Amino acid sequence: MHYDYLVVGAGLYGAVFAHEAKKKGKTCLVIEKRNHIAGNIYCENVEGINVHVYGAHIFHTNNKKVWEYLSQFTTFNRFTNSPVANYKGELYSLPFNMYTFNKMWGVVTPQEAAERIEQQRKEAGITEPENLEEQAISLVGTDIYEKLIKGYTQKQWGRPCNELPSFIIKRLPVRLTFDNNYFNALYQGIPEGGYTKMVANMLNDSELSGSIEVRLGVDYLASADAKEELDSQAEKVVYTGAIDAYFDYKLGNLEYRSVRFETETLDIPNFQGNAAVNYTDAETPWTRIIEHKWFEFGKDENGDDIPKTVISREYSSEWKPGDEPYYPVNDEKNGALYAQYKELADAESKVIFGGRLGEYKYYDMDAVVAAALDCAANNI
Repeated sequence: MHYDYLVVGAGLYGAVFAHEAKKKGKTCLVIEKRNHIAGNIYCENVEGINVHVYGAHIFHTNNKKVWEYLSQFTTFNRFTNSPVANYKGELYSLPFNMYTFNKMWGVVTPQEAAERIEQQRKEAGITEPENLEEQAISLVGTDIYEKLIKGYTQKQWGRPCNELPSFIIKRLPVRLTFDNNYFNALYQGIPEGGYTKMVANMLNDSELSGSIEVRLGVDYLASADAKEELDSQAEKVVYTGAIDAYFDYKLGNLEYRSVRFETETLDIPNFQGNAAVNYTDAETPWTRIIEHKWFEFGKDENGDDIPKTVISREYSSEWKPGDEPYYPVNDEKNGALYAQYKELADAESKVIFGGRLGEYKYYDMDAVVAAALDCAANNI
């Protein structure tokens, strides 16, 4: 069979594009080198718990169009992201709010908190933040930076905070209220039954006139011959893998951050009482512990309490060939190299490059969906 589109990658971007193509009567072959769909938002059911295998994903957006689009394929629950910071046994609220400031300084009123932050900002002498460290201190002061940001961020990015760009932390949630919602988004939640089910519904919509075939365990870049044979099966290719890998790294390797997990099932009902606890000291080797059952309030699909729990210790690490790339390192050096790869990509008339890896962008999930919808609207 000859297809209109070969979609490389069955993650969120690829699934949205394939669904939109099918809606317009087109045929798609979706290939995925892993043995499952849904990319890094893949969830696996363990003991009745939807485990976020590649790390916590909390959907949030201010984009009503994107929220309504995804709501065709799932019902979102009311989960609100309210992580906790653990600094050497001291627990603090994340986002940084009045609970945090009270625990840190004993202040009670917003005015007292604002004055303390302003005092520390002045003492630091920062007017125009030039790196992440200075940006963080200008937002929350030196005490909170030292305890709750510095160690965690250095573990996460593998670099000192004064070597990271300031924009990484510009969305740091700081508020002089008791609002514990990490995000400032109109819409937020977790798909009931997990993300895999949502993506499956996208790919399996039987009411549409076109067709989608999904093949798992297919490595598009395994060899030049394999790629050529797959390319020949479609009029156009939508490629959502790493852009430097597509060109066999001929201009050099782009840098990524990778994440690894140690996951275990515990024969207790409650390990930490929250979906995410960040370990913000530099000495604890993991960045956070995720307790997956709390994404769906500790209940199974029938609404019953789950007697066991599943936790994942998350470790951030430098990416090397063979590792799963999670997100790009947006610094000047990598930006310049990506620009060169982008020129090569633009010359590939048959190929559309999309998604976090294909466009080398730090996309949130809603931005991935929006970009895929735009791409589909402009190319189908």
